[in-house]
Amino acid sequence: MPSGSDRNPIIIGGLPSQVPDFDPEETQEWLDSLDAAIDERGRERARYLMLRLIERAREKRVAVPEMRSSDYVNTIPTRAEPFFPGNEEIERRILNATRWNAAVMVSRAQRPGIGVGGHIATFASSASLYDVGFNHFFRGKDEGDGGDQVFFQGHASPGIYARAYLLDRLGERNLDAFRQERSRAPYGLSSYPHPRLMPDFWEFPTVSMGLGPIGAIFQARMNRYMHARGIADTSRSHVWAFLGDGEMDEPESLGQLTIAAREGLDNLTFVVNCNLQRLDGPVRGNGKVIQELESVFRGAGWNVIKLIWDRTWDPLLAQDRDGILVNKMNTTPDGQFQTYATESGGYIRNHFFGDDQRLRAMVEHMTDDQILHLGRGGHDHRKIYAAFKAAVEHRDQPTVILAKTVKGWTLGPNFEGRNATHQMKKLTVADLKGFRDRLHLPISDQELESGLPPYYHPGRDSEEIQYMHDRRKGLGGYVPTRVVRAEPLALPDDKTYATVKKGSGQQSIATTMAFVRLLKDLMRDKEIGKRFVLIAPDEYRTFGMDSFFPSAKIYNPLGQQYESVDRDLLLAYKESPTGQMLHDGISEAGCTASLIAAGSAYATHGEPLIPVYVFYSMFGFQRTGDQFWQMADQLARGFVLGATAGRTTLTGEGLQHADGHSQLLASTNPGCVAYDPAYGYEIAHIVQDGLRRMYGPDSENVFYYLTVYNEPIQHPAEPADVDVDGILKGIHRIAAGTSGTVPAQIIASGVAVPWALEAQRTLAEEWNVRADVWSATSFNELRREAVEAERHNLLHPEEDQRVPYVTRKLSTAEGPFVAVSDWMRSVPDQISRWVPGTYQSLGADGFGFADTRGAARRFFHIDAPSIVVAVLTELAREGKVDRSVLKQAVDRYQLLDVAAADPGTAGGDA
Repeated sequence: MPSGSDRNPIIIGGLPSQVPDFDPEETQEWLDSLDAAIDERGRERARYLMLRLIERAREKRVAVPEMRSSDYVNTIPTRAEPFFPGNEEIERRILNATRWNAAVMVSRAQRPGIGVGGHIATFASSASLYDVGFNHFFRGKDEGDGGDQVFFQGHASPGIYARAYLLDRLGERNLDAFRQERSRAPYGLSSYPHPRLMPDFWEFPTVSMGLGPIGAIFQARMNRYMHARGIADTSRSHVWAFLGDGEMDEPESLGQLTIAAREGLDNLTFVVNCNLQRLDGPVRGNGKVIQELESVFRGAGWNVIKLIWDRTWDPLLAQDRDGILVNKMNTTPDGQFQTYATESGGYIRNHFFGDDQRLRAMVEHMTDDQILHLGRGGHDHRKIYAAFKAAVEHRDQPTVILAKTVKGWTLGPNFEGRNATHQMKKLTVADLKGFRDRLHLPISDQELESGLPPYYHPGRDSEEIQYMHDRRKGLGGYVPTRVVRAEPLALPDDKTYATVKKGSGQQSIATTMAFVRLLKDLMRDKEIGKRFVLIAPDEYRTFGMDSFFPSAKIYNPLGQQYESVDRDLLLAYKESPTGQMLHDGISEAGCTASLIAAGSAYATHGEPLIPVYVFYSMFGFQRTGDQFWQMADQLARGFVLGATAGRTTLTGEGLQHADGHSQLLASTNPGCVAYDPAYGYEIAHIVQDGLRRMYGPDSENVFYYLTVYNEPIQHPAEPADVDVDGILKGIHRIAAGTSGTVPAQIIASGVAVPWALEAQRTLAEEWNVRADVWSATSFNELRREAVEAERHNLLHPEEDQRVPYVTRKLSTAEGPFVAVSDWMRSVPDQISRWVPGTYQSLGADGFGFADTRGAARRFFHIDAPSIVVAVLTELAREGKVDRSVLKQAVDRYQLLDVAAADPGTAGGDA
């Protein structure tokens, strides 16, 4: 594979299609040689010669076509295997103890009265893969850098705990508290890798299938980004992702492979545990998943290492002169291999070797027991070491290791390779005895028969434990370990926010542009400016952020090797190896993975980054909501901007772009602090407080979500008596009613605030109603605080009862209360329980559609006239106005006629 500036070739391989043959005689000689090889030595020999020629051509950098897949054998031949530096006997004993404790921990978790579940078969299949990594490759953080980043397969967590137990990082009380995080606190262990639940142990949450692979890719990319920009020396960090073959069916697992190849991420290794089974049965019963994955990864530009057979196959393969054994391996489907994993040696002799005399002859000297123990490469330490070493030494490409294993390996015939093994959680006494015997552990029958099976520890001073400690010391400390070394940032003073707080004067701008103006000032700050990481899915221009192109530039490790078509423009598209902006293409999943990697850099590498991810509002929490939970679990921080928010501000785009529910989805994420600001000065205070909470002295593990709009309005200057506390807690009054005698309250959020102000004027001028207008910057935060107050009151009845903030804030406001937003009614309905008076909400429930903004708002009945009628309706319900005025108002404003609505403003790019 080319290196340096040639790493991203425009054409890879290929065959000449229009190149004339300048030497037909030479060409014919080569063709005749091939024909002779076939005639004299057979097709298999000719195939071997062709493969060797292709191999040599690649070594000489001759462009030849990429092969989709290779034979079903190990990529690294026996003769090329490196010296194994470890003590294999000691490592075997360590692994046996780890296997036992992992299985016993899950089995004990099924004891009467507990029954919390767990998985043992996944780790059983991948235990050797991890053990080689722990003993020889995974770098810790004791040297002061980020070490390696290891994304552990979620279902293998019991094995990681079991190893930590041997190293005295965990005790028996911890193992017995598996999946009992609250009831057995502080000893509880999380079911899977959850940094939020175990913030000193786990680094990366992975068990939501597919998020581990994409997270690892963008972590490796973030490492390169930080190094290129001089923020952290990540040159020694390697990213490992341990994955399942069934997991590779997830779109996120394979969807971003090309970015890793395109940017030459040789600091990344995928280890796919190919035990050939999903939760219910074979991954590819009639096919071969390893071959399929090989072709996918090769096509994406990855280096592929297949680790299929252990050393017991080496003598057989060495005598396979006709290629008949390799052909049998190539043509046997995965479903049949799984059957062989559960059958006897005699069955394998008859069914795998028995249909060809040459195959039978290969094993005629072997006993059935020897045939039974012909193993898979993912269980052979020497083969694994060779694969891992080749991966970390490979340059200019990411590497995937496809390791063939048996699910439930060593757990006994009731577990190994069985379709139901993923759901099997408890070992019988007979299973335990067989398991013990296979692992050669000094545990008596009486110990297994007298109650819960015991854990096994060879002793702190034993050869095995000292070996483990020595290996981890040599590799820089224990893994996994999460360490937060980052210092609080020196944050900008109030002057940085002054421009946005002045308002927009006579100019109309959208809240998106107000945020972008603030961001530009923040990025000029000498202390934190370089730490901002801008992220967008091919939408910087849409959000008015192309102004950053000339100064911040777009990150590309290869720079810009072409003349940009807009190079003469002031806002030309500019790429740079030290660029600050991440342009991840049309991939919200990739952008969110970048967001998470950047947002957790304060812990991963001890250097805080401030990611700002801006996206089409509809395609945030809805499209990648699982990743936002991953972000919260990983304790990542940063700003998320749902631009073009609301159901009626982007109506020309139609249903799928009309977001009326992201605020509601955000409310379900406990790590998300969500705001829906209306004005620039509100944004300024929210962002300033967000920087303080996430990057100040008492930093919190939260991230901020702001929904901003593309509808231009005039932004007022910050009032002299601005209620900063109200802005941050979720509600503040922006306009007191000045005329009219009948009191009412209007609560609006985001783009609905101008409608509320218009309704306030109409109510005063036409209906003698004096309405105050409140900006609800966060219905979500108001509800969150109120719920916490009620929870406290429930558990502490003897103490003074807390009153929710929204109740206290509105206690002197005379109702009724009408809330309105461009979101579905469930968003403002979140606070209805705590509003001290009659309450009605208006919202954009239902599907969006393409039309004018005015027509859409009339259809959903959230425009100013609809607010007026809603206020009058609530006043009539309280007997403060006559009900006869309601029909008058409906007719006057033609609320039943969508076409009668003022079309409203059009356009608004940001």
